Amino acid sequence: MYNDFLLIRKMKQGDDNAFDLFVHKYYQEILSYCHHHCFDKTYAEDLTQETFIRFFTRLPDYHYKGKTLNYLYTIAGNLCKDYLKKTKEILLEENESLEGNQAEENQTEQILNRVLIEQVLGQLPDESREVLTLYYFQELKLTEISGKLQIGLPLVKYRLQKARKQLKELLGKEELHESERKD
Repeated sequence: MYNDFLLIRKMKQGDDNAFDLFVHKYYQEILSYCHHHCFDKTYAEDLTQETFIRFFTRLPDYHYKGKTLNYLYTIAGNLCKDYLKKTKEILLEENESLEGNQAEENQTEQILNRVLIEQVLGQLPDESREVLTLYYFQELKLTEISGKLQIGLPLVKYRLQKARKQLKELLGKEELHESERKD
């Protein structure tokens, strides 16, 4: 399969096959990311499609730097944040008219927690957010993250450790409770 540099060059030249290969290469990862951030599969598919549309719209100005997937994650992340903000606003309006319904309060609390997590992740540096997202949300192993980001395994471990520390500080907790995974 082509590497990203060649695919992007061919896409800029108008090669339809290169567009298809590019979407095929990254669609499932971006869909999984979007589905994790919004609860509705249909919206996740829409957000995934919008991610690729925005990428292709900006393609003429895009300069390949070896991190195309990261750029796609950034676009998808921004779209998911916008979706969550709209969902939060709608749910808050609904809850004002339907106060007292415990099920809706739980759903609102889940969404607000998700929004809080998104806000905290948004405060992290890109490389920390990227490693946390791949490790916890995409459930990739450290070696897989190393390959995706094209960095060494020790650097992945360092960034993950640093990101956890930054999360603890941002959340204001003494301990970040997590279930330990073995890679």
